[in-house]
Amino acid sequence: MPSHETVIALIQAYGLWVLAPFAILEGPIVTVVAAYLAHQGALNLIGVFWVCVAGDLIGDGLIYALGRFGATALPDRAARWLGLSQARKLALGTHFATKGGRTLLFGKWTHSAGLPIMLASGLAHMNFASYLWYNLLGSLPKTLLFCTIGYYLGAAYSAIDGYIYRGSLALLALGLLAITGYLLHQRRQA
Repeated sequence: MPSHETVIALIQAYGLWVLAPFAILEGPIVTVVAAYLAHQGALNLIGVFWVCVAGDLIGDGLIYALGRFGATALPDRAARWLGLSQARKLALGTHFATKGGRTLLFGKWTHSAGLPIMLASGLAHMNFASYLWYNLLGSLPKTLLFCTIGYYLGAAYSAIDGYIYRGSLALLALGLLAITGYLLHQRRQA
């Protein structure tokens, strides 16, 4: 990925056309930078919002496709090493059929858990329309948040990138603690 300064220069020079591929590859910080450029008058803020939402959904669709079609390309030995037994795939399919929406929203909002959850949803053959719907529901407020941060605080984009990273790790840790607590509570109930 090019440096932040290179991305800013390209977006300033070519506008929303160059924003789109960067939004697919690295959404949050690109959204912050683009909203900052909109604040400076270089881009249209509404255009930035919708291009970043579309880029986020396209990127998520590619990750889903990798999980859905990439797992079948794995040799049996690699699948076993990753723990992708037939029983685990069936359990994953059942989970995403019943709790896929909540799981995807958790992944979208914690950011750091997003990639493995989206890969798993593809591996589980979650209904793609449902997958996109829940990703859209997660992407709209997330993109709005990053646009707002970028518009008002975007000059500090380098620091914001660090905050996004640390914040997503903290949300992941809190989520894992909540899940662990829930599972322990369920075990005691049984």
